[in-house]
Amino acid sequence: MSFPTFATMEKTAFLEKHIFNGLQNLNEETDAEGTHYFSEEDFAKVLERAAHFGIGIYKIEPKHEGKAYEFKEHETYRKKATDPRWFKNAFIEFKKTKLELQYSATYRVSKRLLAK
Repeated sequence: MSFPTFATMEKTAFLEKHIFNGLQNLNEETDAEGTHYFSEEDFAKVLERAAHFGIGIYKIEPKHEGKAYEFKEHETYRKKATDPRWFKNAFIEFKKTKLELQYSATYRVSKRLLAK
């Protein structure tokens, strides 16, 4: 059994306070990482807030009807995780599928932001 590190707890607290605040987590399963899934509308807000704070997004992992759907990651777009162009473009591509997806992501919160 692994326990979250202090840095992980700080990152989680930052995301909860500044990024996920006021949004509905659709994840019905509880897991160690506390993965949050959001509707398309709420995930658009997550991306706006991430861009505002300069938070990196390594990977976007949606699910459809409870099953994992194809994922997209910053390396495929040849962009840094903190470059909002990649995650905004990836999100547009997902929206074009017209599927009712629930979105999750893997985030990077810098030590500088955590120190604020």
